[in-house]
Amino acid sequence: MRFYAAYARRLSALKDIPLLFFRLVLAYGYYHPALLKWKDIHSIGDWFGQLHIPAPYISAYVVAVTETLGIILLTLGLWVRYITLPLMISMVVAIITVHWANGFEAGDNGFEIPLYYILMLFTLLVYGSGKIGLDALLERNR
Repeated sequence: MRFYAAYARRLSALKDIPLLFFRLVLAYGYYHPALLKWKDIHSIGDWFGQLHIPAPYISAYVVAVTETLGIILLTLGLWVRYITLPLMISMVVAIITVHWANGFEAGDNGFEIPLYYILMLFTLLVYGSGKIGLDALLERNR
């Protein structure tokens, strides 16, 4: 048992690294979709209309801005607990409107990947950005 306790203590020293990896993987994952939205935001609004999303053009801008802010804030580790909520909401809407009918499997455009995003975002909501980010710096200076 002593060996396990020492082993667990050593691993606990690394607890901020998975939070950093979650942030960077999510930021990278949102990069391409955000870029596509900004390249032709009108088409995204048209598509959102076909999906019966309310105020489709406004919603397209809201999602594009949210994803762009997510990329920046997750990368910097700044205000992570704030940006995770709107990103989680957009993932839930994506699951309901696009992915649910396709089942779970990512290869079938199912809800697997958005679900993983929600789980990573929820982890960041609960634990914050970790010590490797601007949030930790701001908290130290308070």
